[in-house]
Amino acid sequence: MLESSITEASKPHVCFTLPGCQPPSWLAVNLHITLISQWDGYRSQEEIFQILHCAIGIVPSSVVLTSFQVMSRVFLIWAVTHSVKEVQSEDSVLLFVIAWTITEIIRYSFYTFSLLNHLPYLIKWARYTLFIVLYPMGVSGELLTIYAALPFVRQAGLYSISLPNKYNFSFDYYAFLILIMISYIPLFPQLYFHMIHQRRKVLSHTEEHKKFE
Repeated sequence: MLESSITEASKPHVCFTLPGCQPPSWLAVNLHITLISQWDGYRSQEEIFQILHCAIGIVPSSVVLTSFQVMSRVFLIWAVTHSVKEVQSEDSVLLFVIAWTITEIIRYSFYTFSLLNHLPYLIKWARYTLFIVLYPMGVSGELLTIYAALPFVRQAGLYSISLPNKYNFSFDYYAFLILIMISYIPLFPQLYFHMIHQRRKVLSHTEEHKKFE
């Protein structure tokens, strides 16, 4: 069996130490979350296929909204959390990881049972209800993580290009991250209220169907 060129040891991980726990006590519990599906370069490329699936109709989701979700995740993982090591122990990282994980478990359970033509009402209800909490939770974690990264980005001049240079071009990654945070203001409400609309449409249709049965 061929082994991946990327070893487990080389894959980035996020380590969270629970508050109040000091090593070397056995109470020093470290929660290691290895984001294989998110951190691995190959898996990040697979995320892009979610957009393609929407575009060709395999998955009944909005291309624009799915693109926003996928690209924001890839960006947050590689361009923020992976690039700025200092933020990897922030509670905000745990916040969006939990939100993403639960959201994807519910979403793909929904798609799987739908393809099998046997969708339990509980899965459908969870798909169109739990986002009410999970989406704000995830976005809060994302924004707080970017905010926590700002001082380190400015101090290190990360990914920034200053003048003079032969291309006569400058780029301030610190300012770019601030613009990314601002972009959440118009984009997140569109995604959130789209799901609110879908919830009313799907669940109300289900309730009406039950009445006729």
